[in-house]
Amino acid sequence: IPNVHFRKVNGMTKGGHYRAMFRTWFDQAARKKRRSQNRKAKAARMAPRPVAGLLRPVVHPPTQRYNMKLRLGKGFTLEELHEAKISPKLAPTIGIAVDHRRRNK
Repeated sequence: IPNVHFRKVNGMTKGGHYRAMFRTWFDQAARKKRRSQNRKAKAARMAPRPVAGLLRPVVHPPTQRYNMKLRLGKGFTLEELHEAKISPKLAPTIGIAVDHRRRNK
């Protein structure tokens, strides 16, 4: 004896109550505006620091297959920071990533 529940077949319910399950997008334009305002507010809040995360160096990936390409590295070496006259402790506070394991070649 089948005992199936046809409550949500094709998003319809018994009677005229199926609209309760619809997800509306009437606030799409408002959401877009709010996201934009939030991004601008965050950029203003972080002022001189980079908004898209920490500043990272451009590096060559390892292995022959990928080493002709470029990608973002984990952080700047201690030597690079020293040349730029930035202390390794100060760097993360002003939005610069540091990788103490990397070494200059």
